[in-house]
Amino acid sequence: MDKNFSTYDLGLATVLVTLGYKLIKLDKTDIKKIRFIFQEDKKIELTMLDYWNDKIKLPALTLFNNQKTLKNRIYSNV
Repeated sequence: MDKNFSTYDLGLATVLVTLGYKLIKLDKTDIKKIRFIFQEDKKIELTMLDYWNDKIKLPALTLFNNQKTLKNRIYSNV
């Protein structure tokens, strides 16, 4: 059975996508929030800690474009 990593945090999800982690799906079961589900990776927990400790540096334009793409996916009917 595959383990997955999930988060409700749009900022963290955007960083993970930007760093190349594989987004498997968006869980829209709860109408008030979206759960981003990523394929498990042994480095994802360390990346999450770096995110929360403000240690990640990414290209701003790429980051914002990825966030825009995630928001489009959230509000699409797919």
